[in-house]
Amino acid sequence: MIDLSGTWRFAIDRNDAGRQGCWQTTTLPDSISLPGSMLTNGLGDEVSALTPWMMHVSPGYYENPDYEEYRQPGNVKIPFTLQPDKYYAGAAWYQREVVIPKSWRKRCIQLFMERCHWLTELYVDGRCVGTRNDLCAPQRYDLTQWLSPGRHILTLRVDNRIGDIDPGLNSHSISDNTQGNWNGVAGRVELEARPRVWLSHVAVHPKFSSQTMTVKAEITNTLDKPVTALVRAGGRQERRTLEAGTNELTMTVPLPAGTEYWDEFHPNLYELEVSVRAKGETDTRSVRYGCREWDTSGGRLMLNGHPVAMRGNVDCCTFPLTGFPSFERSYWQNVFRVYKNYGLNHVRFHSWCPPEVAFQVADEMGIYCYVEASSWANQSTTLGDGKGIDRFIYQESEAIIREYGNHPSFCMFSYGNEPGGANSTAFLRQFVNYWKQRDDRFLYTAAAGWPNIDESDWFCAPSPRIQAWGGGLNSIINARPPSTTFDWGNYTQRFSKPIVSHEIGQWCVYPNFHEIEKYTGVYKARNFEIFRDRIRRNGLGELADSFLLASGKLQVLCYKADIEAALRTRDFGGFELLGLNDFSGQGTALTGVVDVFWDDKGYVTGREYSRFCNSLVPLARMEKLVFTSDETMRADVEVANYRRPMGRTALTWNVFDADGKCLREGQLTASGLPLGNGISCGRIELPLAGLPSPTQYRLEIRVGDEAANDWHFWVYEANTEDEGSGAAPQAGRKWW
Repeated sequence: MIDLSGTWRFAIDRNDAGRQGCWQTTTLPDSISLPGSMLTNGLGDEVSALTPWMMHVSPGYYENPDYEEYRQPGNVKIPFTLQPDKYYAGAAWYQREVVIPKSWRKRCIQLFMERCHWLTELYVDGRCVGTRNDLCAPQRYDLTQWLSPGRHILTLRVDNRIGDIDPGLNSHSISDNTQGNWNGVAGRVELEARPRVWLSHVAVHPKFSSQTMTVKAEITNTLDKPVTALVRAGGRQERRTLEAGTNELTMTVPLPAGTEYWDEFHPNLYELEVSVRAKGETDTRSVRYGCREWDTSGGRLMLNGHPVAMRGNVDCCTFPLTGFPSFERSYWQNVFRVYKNYGLNHVRFHSWCPPEVAFQVADEMGIYCYVEASSWANQSTTLGDGKGIDRFIYQESEAIIREYGNHPSFCMFSYGNEPGGANSTAFLRQFVNYWKQRDDRFLYTAAAGWPNIDESDWFCAPSPRIQAWGGGLNSIINARPPSTTFDWGNYTQRFSKPIVSHEIGQWCVYPNFHEIEKYTGVYKARNFEIFRDRIRRNGLGELADSFLLASGKLQVLCYKADIEAALRTRDFGGFELLGLNDFSGQGTALTGVVDVFWDDKGYVTGREYSRFCNSLVPLARMEKLVFTSDETMRADVEVANYRRPMGRTALTWNVFDADGKCLREGQLTASGLPLGNGISCGRIELPLAGLPSPTQYRLEIRVGDEAANDWHFWVYEANTEDEGSGAAPQAGRKWW
């Protein structure tokens, strides 16, 4: 391997003059550091009110007089998303010299670029060798015939504009709303050399139920004639004749003795070594895998033969320090540690796919990943109408599954998010069938959001939520008195497929102005600065932290209601929050209880949040939460248990006053807590007479020493006379 990171020569091609001017044959005048982007190198144009991308990320920006001062030179700020230091959309040229050693004379040579944005065109010594447009998978160029031992010049043209292929202007793989529309090459950049007969791809399909593993190897023979090769995998070996070109080989090998399942609690990982030996040379690949099997029997998500529920977050590709995804192991370890701390086990990558390191860490930590093929084909494009996006979706899917499909954490897959177009459903039927026949390692659905089609293994549906789009004051959370009894059974019973609720929550909080100082990278929170200006001008600046705290506490209550409704729904597939963390685009979506840097905001901790969001959660169905002192508080107690089967289990309950003093207590006994939810554990009946009122109380229920959850309820005096009137109490009159 030759590492190509470091300084490259560089030139911006604003007028698309590079091809005509044969820039690939010249010495480019400027320099840039790779891996990186123009933005991370401080290159591009100053952001102005006329920067084209602002037209679609900032609706109303140009018409609203309130933003007049923020459209002026030197003070340009946009209110709807983060703002890059500089911006450029177009072609740029990257160039460097490489020296190929003599030992590579009879080797296959590939250029590997882990993530490019976006369309690349490669020249070697001035000659074009091809183009690539992989968006969320590495781009590779076979340079065997182009790189002989000695000095060569690599010239790469990168174009980050949307051209013939439009994934959708809001797709998080390309959108200025999230990671940003960057120009460059990120991650590993290197030349790789392998023998002339080499393993170009290995896919592993372990089956715990049969104690076997199918190994699908792609072996490339670059010689001009057939060769005899010895192929080894998992202790088995076969002698094969390999034709010139690409050869596909399938072997079935036994699982190693002692192999155990992979899941969120037991992320057991193993290594499989596959090799091919021909012409005295050996090429070897080591593949890490986990043994897990998904099913959807009985309308439930089943993993390794037992029910599982997704407690997920929607990852919208937010990387404000760099403007492109992180390739650092420590970053993803921190992200998934936050997931675990807040009780989550699942991530949906909204219209993008993360790099290899994210899957590696998810494998190790037991995180279930739902990946999308880089598209949100809506608004600016449609599916199924013969546009370039139709072909690209298949190409991108092939690249993603080929690159990351061996990871056990990679569990679920779809084309992307919320498709548009009259022919989109027909297109997605074919797409899902295509992949179900090709690769059985994943669960497939048509798309996040819609449509619900028979071909899908599960549905990612937006309807199960307490506040529907456009619901206004008619929604559950607004139209009904406080209660903890509602669930989504009336919706789920209409379908035979498991349902994971789509982007629930979206509960926003007030901006945390202390966060502004964290934006030390290529994006700045100018939107926060606008909001801070406004509150100060209105004389309320000292209340900003209080607004954050109050809105944050309300936000947590709303997420609690959403999540508990999902946990109460019998055999529900799970939920995907929008979100656990903020994503600062599409109108400044401060929907997280942690910020875009994955730090909490000071009003809830992971320990508190995971009481109602976890693999084991006690639940109380209470028809009402506001009582009078002559009533009885009733709570039907149940448990959602996706941790492990439990036998006879004691549940304790306590009622605390506002000072934390326990006023009432009791115990219930569950004969057993199997895996699943809707497990009835008895009823609490508490006469309220004798309890001080009016006051707030807290009911806490504990499952042994493993889990606890709580709910506030309020007790008011039953009746009062109008002071000094002498009138008799009115029947049923409530003084509040």
